[in-house]
Amino acid sequence: MEENKQGYAPSEFEDDDYMTPQPDAGKSIRGYRIVIIILSVILAALSVLYFSIHRQQMLDNELLQADRDSIQNDLGRLMTDYDNLQVTNDSISANLNVERDRADSLMTRLKKERSWNLAKIKQYEKEVGTLRTVMKSYIRQIDSLNTLNKKLINENVTYRKEISSAKLRAEMAEEKAAELDNKVRVGAVIRARDIRLSALNANSKPVSRIKNAARLRVDFVLTANELATPGEKTVYVRITSPDGYVLTTEAMPTFDFEGERLSYSAMREVDYQNQDLEVGIYYNSTGFAAGAYTVQLFCDGRLIGTSQIAMR
Repeated sequence: MEENKQGYAPSEFEDDDYMTPQPDAGKSIRGYRIVIIILSVILAALSVLYFSIHRQQMLDNELLQADRDSIQNDLGRLMTDYDNLQVTNDSISANLNVERDRADSLMTRLKKERSWNLAKIKQYEKEVGTLRTVMKSYIRQIDSLNTLNKKLINENVTYRKEISSAKLRAEMAEEKAAELDNKVRVGAVIRARDIRLSALNANSKPVSRIKNAARLRVDFVLTANELATPGEKTVYVRITSPDGYVLTTEAMPTFDFEGERLSYSAMREVDYQNQDLEVGIYYNSTGFAAGAYTVQLFCDGRLIGTSQIAMR
C-alpha cells in the first residue's frame, strides 16, 4: 500500500499525461487556419493586382495602338496633301519632293515598328508635326507665288489691253491719216477739161473732113488746183481710132500706168503753176477715117481726162 502511495498509479498518470497536450493542438489548428487565411488573402490580393496590372497593360496597349493608328492616319493625310500640291516653281517643287520622300520613309518606319511605347509615340508625333509645319510653310510660299502670278497676269492683261487700245488708236489714226492722205492725193490730181480734137492740114489749118487731115490736135485745159504740186508736168495723150486701135508712131513709145506699159499717141512737157493752163498736143499722121475717136489724157501716173469725139 505504501508503495502505491509513494509511487503513482499508471492509469492516472497516463490519463493526466494524455490530457495535458490537448490545449496545444487546438492552438496549432487555429494557427494553421490563420496562416491559410493570410495566404489566401495574399493570393487574392496578388490575383487582383495581377489582373489589374494585366488590364492596365491591355488598356495601355490599346491606347498605344490608337495613337499609332492616329499617327499613321495623320501621316497618310499629310502625304495626300503633298501629292495634291500644285506648283510650277522648280525650286519649291524639288523641295516638296524631298519632304514627300521623308514622309514615305517615316511611314515605312511606322509600319515596321514592333516595340511601341509612349516615348516612341511622342517621337513619331513630333516628326509628323515637323513635316506638317514644313508643308504649311510651302503652302504659304505657294499661295504667295499664286497671288503674285495672278497679280502679274492681271497686270499683263491690263498692259495688253492698253497696248491693244493704243495699237487700235494708232491703226485708226494711221487709217485716218492714210484716208486723209488719199483724199489729199486725190484732191491734188490735176484734171483736164474742155477736151477737143481738131483735124488739120500740113499747114496746121483746119479741114472739114478728117480723111484730108495731115495731123490731129488735141486741145484741153489743165484745171487750177492749189493742192497739186506745181512744176514741170508730162502729159500723155492716147487717141483711139473708130476701129479700136491706138494711134501711135513707128517707134511705138510707151509710159507706165498702174504697173502696165501703155502706148501713147503724143506727149508734151508743160509748166504747171496751179492755175488753169491751156495745152495743145499734135499727132502727125495720115489716112484717118471718119467716126468716133476716143481721147485720153494722163499726167503724174493718173488718167486726168477722157472724151469721145465724132469726126466727119
